[in-house]
Amino acid sequence: MSDSKHPHSEKRLRAGLERFGLDLGLTEPLMRYLGELEKWNATYNLSGIKFVDEMVTRHVFDSLAVLQALPAYAPGARMLDAGSGAGIPGLILAIVRPDLNVTALDSAGKKARFMRHVIRTMALPNAEVFEGRAEDHQPAEPYPLIISRAFASLADYIGVTQHLGGPDTRWLSMKAHVDTAEKAGLPPGFAIESTHRLLVPGLDEMRQLLIIRAT
Repeated sequence: MSDSKHPHSEKRLRAGLERFGLDLGLTEPLMRYLGELEKWNATYNLSGIKFVDEMVTRHVFDSLAVLQALPAYAPGARMLDAGSGAGIPGLILAIVRPDLNVTALDSAGKKARFMRHVIRTMALPNAEVFEGRAEDHQPAEPYPLIISRAFASLADYIGVTQHLGGPDTRWLSMKAHVDTAEKAGLPPGFAIESTHRLLVPGLDEMRQLLIIRAT
């Protein structure tokens, strides 16, 4: 059933899914996710973006834009979303890519509770939550993909997550702007493999994805 509370947002979401070449059937679960976020946001202030129409652009489209640049991975590949917040981009990617197994990590209890609520009520078998700091997470195996949106700096991002990856891991950093000094500040043994300009429907702002690997 479509979310009749936000018909304009739903229409924009469908148009965006078409532009991304994704199944329009994803409209319903993505609107359900945004509906839950809107509801929880009123009490717990999970996101500074309060209106669903803006969430469609700045949360959903911003997350889906990385799909065009994701490295190839086998079905069932594991991804860690470090500092997932309200599940952005981790849970959004889990909704649209059921072949991706996502661990959404955040140390804030209210955000972790919201993500567990979404996973439970939307029955997302390919998503789980780790409540805590990245430094405290000790997975049994390295993650092939580690992603984060707007982490403080590339050096900090790699610094707190490098123990979660391995020699074949790709670290994905969603950023607005990265200057030369920040790129040069990567920890020893890491390098930027590629940089992708991301096109986000309805957003006239710089967005890019940096893919980092161990050298």
